[in-house]
Amino acid sequence: MKMKIRALAPLIAISAALMLACAQPALAQAWPSKQVIKLVAVFPPGGSVDQVARLLEQPLSHQLGQTVIVENKGGASGAIGTAAVAAAAPDGYTFAVVFDTHGVNPSLMPNLTYDSRKDLAPVVLIGTAPMVLATNSNSEFKTFADVVAAAKTKKGVSYGTIGSGSLGHLAMELLGKSAGLDFQHIPYKGGGPLMNDAVAGHVPLAIGSVFLVKPHVDSKRMRPLVVTTSKRSPDLPDVPTLAESGFAGFDAPAWWAVLAPAKTPPEIIKRMNEEINKVMRMPDTAKRLDAQGIDVVGGTPEVARAFIDRQMNIWAKVVKDNNIQAD
Repeated sequence: MKMKIRALAPLIAISAALMLACAQPALAQAWPSKQVIKLVAVFPPGGSVDQVARLLEQPLSHQLGQTVIVENKGGASGAIGTAAVAAAAPDGYTFAVVFDTHGVNPSLMPNLTYDSRKDLAPVVLIGTAPMVLATNSNSEFKTFADVVAAAKTKKGVSYGTIGSGSLGHLAMELLGKSAGLDFQHIPYKGGGPLMNDAVAGHVPLAIGSVFLVKPHVDSKRMRPLVVTTSKRSPDLPDVPTLAESGFAGFDAPAWWAVLAPAKTPPEIIKRMNEEINKVMRMPDTAKRLDAQGIDVVGGTPEVARAFIDRQMNIWAKVVKDNNIQAD
């Protein structure tokens, strides 16, 4: 009997593979009629990831003829929500809206429950934006030079980010190590909590995307000191870059992307990519993204994968070369 079972094993495996292959086109053909589509924002409400997800929510619902909802699942610099999506059924009904921390987490968190490259499939790169180092409008820091001077003292300077291992965290650590500046990191659980404390003056400095910081600059509650990209932001043209401020070549943009579980049928990923690109080309959506400082990128899933892989490689080297540790 055992001999017969062993002989049949290859046939059973082939049959299972054929059934899966047949099921994939059927699944793609039925999508998205079966159930609600979830966009998992991997940070709490109030931050830029949440806002980007909600910009996509209604237009996608209209275009796909299916309800699209945003579900916030924050924590661990986006890793908790991303892990949930990586483990979700690859049926086209669960997607992650991620931030630049997705490119940093693999090098800072060796115990991730998922493989960032193998377990997730890029759908589209939403866009990029400079990060802004800002302070409360009543702060003693009037310029970035004031921050540098304070960071050279024994007391040092505290700064807040959206979380340990965030791109803002790495950028400030790299900045501090390269210039002998004493920056003390205060991690928050997302952009909303960070900006609440920054506006109230509970944390001396805050680093976040233009998307996150600009509304508070516009309301005169925050003062921008410097941006982290090699070129000035069109949304904050009077704010100097770190490169202009004595740190030549410094370039660390924030970015947003949509991902799917790795085995999601290519036809579904292609369709979702096309629909999100359409949403980003809509005048109202484009205007709202631009108003928040996001330079829309879009393009194919392959464009997104190449960009994300490059970010992972860049920041893995920074983490290793500077021995940066997550808090």
